[in-house]
Amino acid sequence: MKNYQNILFPYAYNILGSVDDAKDAIQDVLTKHLSIEKNHIKNDINYLIKSVINQSINTKKRNSKTTVNTMWLPEPLSTEKADDHIDRNEIISYSMLVLLEKLTAQERAVFILKEAFDYSHKDIAKTIGITIENSRKLLSRGKTKLVNYKTINYSNNSLPPSSYMENYVQTIKNGDVKRLEEMLSKDISLHADGGENIKVVRELTVGKSASLKLLFYVFKTYLELLSIKIIQINHQPALLFYNEDTLINCQVFDFEDNKEDNKEDNKVKSIFSIVDPNKLKSLSL
Repeated sequence: MKNYQNILFPYAYNILGSVDDAKDAIQDVLTKHLSIEKNHIKNDINYLIKSVINQSINTKKRNSKTTVNTMWLPEPLSTEKADDHIDRNEIISYSMLVLLEKLTAQERAVFILKEAFDYSHKDIAKTIGITIENSRKLLSRGKTKLVNYKTINYSNNSLPPSSYMENYVQTIKNGDVKRLEEMLSKDISLHADGGENIKVVRELTVGKSASLKLLFYVFKTYLELLSIKIIQINHQPALLFYNEDTLINCQVFDFEDNKEDNKEDNKVKSIFSIVDPNKLKSLSL
């Protein structure tokens, strides 16, 4: 069953954007699977994948109804190293997970199955119990909502070198306003998710001038004395801020699409700051 969990996790996590919810969905499906008659099941893993996808869609629908009107960011997941327990290649990039929050649960599932897992519309229809035509309509509707989804493509070749993040850290430590201004896109946005218990300075900040002020203020006020680790989160560069052994903040960076070969010139397009302790648990472990 453990091997099944590893295979099923990317499906659940990509739909739900939460490690805990993904694990719960998988556990519910596996528990039910153990107690049912299996004579009608021709292929165990295909049956479980289908069950987990539908369980995740239902969970996402329920969560959407109870989500309060505040900034919600997906739970970050380390994709820095290969992991025997999870196929990290099937984990969607962090920026894409954020973008997918614009979709309904069913639109999201269809988009993920088609774009990330290369399902045919026939297979999607069979998996989630809709018609082929409905699958096509849901995908089309989803793509209309995700205007810029094609610009989000993270591979090892598209990421800036590790020296870029080192330069960023040094720049903000030095209080070098001019250099940091050069590293930011003119349309940069800062997103912060503190969950239910932590009040963030500002949930959403847009524009270079306001973002510069906020980045330096937050660093000097809350982060300057913390240790910093550079890591890869959902295939994107990220910074982890620790107070001794306690993870305080995870910042995930999104970059403009740089057509040039010099990735050192990449501009930061978005920074997603996760300070909700419940969403930092898996990274802390």
